[in-house]
Amino acid sequence: MDLIPIRKLFFVIFRRRRMKRFYATLRPTSRTRLLDIGGDPHTWLFESRSCEPVPVTLVNLHFPNPAAFNNSRFTAVHGDATNIPFENQSFDIAYSNSVIEHMTTWERQQAVASEARRVAKNLWIQTPARHFPIEPHLLTPFFQYLPKRLQLRLARRFTLWGILSKPSAAEINEFVSEIRLLTLREMKQLFPDCLILKERVLGLTKSYIAVRAQR
Repeated sequence: MDLIPIRKLFFVIFRRRRMKRFYATLRPTSRTRLLDIGGDPHTWLFESRSCEPVPVTLVNLHFPNPAAFNNSRFTAVHGDATNIPFENQSFDIAYSNSVIEHMTTWERQQAVASEARRVAKNLWIQTPARHFPIEPHLLTPFFQYLPKRLQLRLARRFTLWGILSKPSAAEINEFVSEIRLLTLREMKQLFPDCLILKERVLGLTKSYIAVRAQR
């Protein structure tokens, strides 16, 4: 639940800026085969109106009814990002926005990175930076540096997300346990054949984007 208007405002600003950068870098067209790993159609609302709409295949483990998302542009597939149900190089671009940090463990993050690199020629994989001062999911400074056991105890009453969203104990456990933010070194390990771009706010790195552009 997102009850914080200022977060929504920044979310829109950064998503639009990031989408503009994506189009300028990889230049997808209506003929591009694009896989959105862990995404949904809402992601693509942030395109500029001047952009040529790209047909998108969505693979997401949380689609209860994939067919409900299907239309002339989107094809939804129920699938796990650690085991993507497509052949090698099936797509021109594998795209993912703020997904890999939700994979709970380094081993699962490695699996997602390997699958993205396998299934597409070009990559655009974005994730929040671990060392940005504000933890982006719980909206609390430096919370990511606490041990998980303390995060679980403090998330309800000592994070902006917990205070405003009032999550249940089960929601806190699921949300906190799944987040594993990545460092620049780890992004380079996961995507050794990619350029790692940095998104900055006030000179600080807010997120990383792994880009492989083979055309």
